[in-house]
Amino acid sequence: MKILNVGSLNIDYVYQVAHFVQPGETIASLELNKGCGGKGLNQSVALARAGARTAHAGCVGRDGLFLLQQLEAEGVDISGVRVTDAVSGHAIIQVDAAGQNAILLYPGTNHALTREDIAAALAGCAAGDWLLVQNETNGLEDLLRGAAERGVRIALNPSPITPDLAGLPLDLVDCFLLNEIEGAALSGAQRPQEVLDGLRARYPRAQIVLTLGENGVRYWDGKTVFAHPIFQVPVVDTTAAGDTFTGYFLAGLTEGLPAPDILRLASGAAALAVSRKGAAASIPTRKETESFLRQQG
Repeated sequence: MKILNVGSLNIDYVYQVAHFVQPGETIASLELNKGCGGKGLNQSVALARAGARTAHAGCVGRDGLFLLQQLEAEGVDISGVRVTDAVSGHAIIQVDAAGQNAILLYPGTNHALTREDIAAALAGCAAGDWLLVQNETNGLEDLLRGAAERGVRIALNPSPITPDLAGLPLDLVDCFLLNEIEGAALSGAQRPQEVLDGLRARYPRAQIVLTLGENGVRYWDGKTVFAHPIFQVPVVDTTAAGDTFTGYFLAGLTEGLPAPDILRLASGAAALAVSRKGAAASIPTRKETESFLRQQG
């Protein structure tokens, strides 16, 4: 079984700051690091490190060729990525003293996908495979409809939330992976249980994974609601924690692991990610994650 991730490829500029910049304020950063990122790339790295058979499709500029080298080194199939002369997507990321982040995105080539790119990527999928998409690329409607027509199951991480999401055929989605803010936007509710109930009512055929920050995660598998708390670790940088969870969750799901084991695996990987600096660089391997979980008892 293959997981095709049609997702963003970003060059990350990560600034360590004492606090987030306020309107009208100029501050000096404490440190600058340049690295690989984008929700798409991060999730492909997480999938691959979790042991899933992963392919990535998208679009990147020549300034971002090192992003493809990162994916290739992880064993990800990058034959579906088109290289252009345009500017790659990038992110300006502030990380404060508490490890929290604030992110400014420039889509660049992530919004250069053509219908031909999408058709070529989906042509390599068979019924029963999974398509993973976020909301950092264009062409989502074509992706959702094309995957459904082929019998490819769809996992959606609807981030960032934008007004056009409501117009997409979200009833085709098999699994939503979202946080509190995204869940509230799609459900019209605020409290976690109401968000979960609202999403179940709107998308009755879909599985729902709702991450709740320090309050852990809730998962509706179509029959039962499961919950898992976070693992307590020192927080260094929360960048890519959600992407790590998404990749490990979907890898566990495609392996056929029981729901509690999937949540434990994904939560453990996310805990390790927040204890490290960086985006893709913070994502643990499956071996590291399983070792961490054994230590937790």
